[in-house]
Amino acid sequence: MIEVYVDGAAQGNPGLSGAGVYIKAKGKQYEYSFPLGSRTSHEAEFIAVIKALDICHKEFPNEILSFRTDSQIVVDAIESGYTKNSLFQPLLTDIIEKGNQFPLYFFKWIASKQNHHADRLAKQAIYKNEKS
Repeated sequence: MIEVYVDGAAQGNPGLSGAGVYIKAKGKQYEYSFPLGSRTSHEAEFIAVIKALDICHKEFPNEILSFRTDSQIVVDAIESGYTKNSLFQPLLTDIIEKGNQFPLYFFKWIASKQNHHADRLAKQAIYKNEKS
């Protein structure tokens, strides 16, 4: 089973944003940081999941994925397969389609202090936005 920690961050809402993905797999750790331009913090959270699914599809196909996020909105939307927010609907659809490529994927809400790796990576991505 692959442990995937995701987080999104934004300076302002919307504002410069980033996604962080921290993966623990087969005794190794992987870190990814993605500048996202101007987004809301919630958009960045959903996009972090999409980025993580893309990575896992390439690096860990056919594995069971255990996602951890400190975004209750993301967990609720994915577990129910629904969001009434029109901005998040295409992102949720993308997550479900990509997630269905794996034998099993599930999400667990964790406290922010347990998600510090992904949070740091998301904030690094904001800094990358600022420098470009």
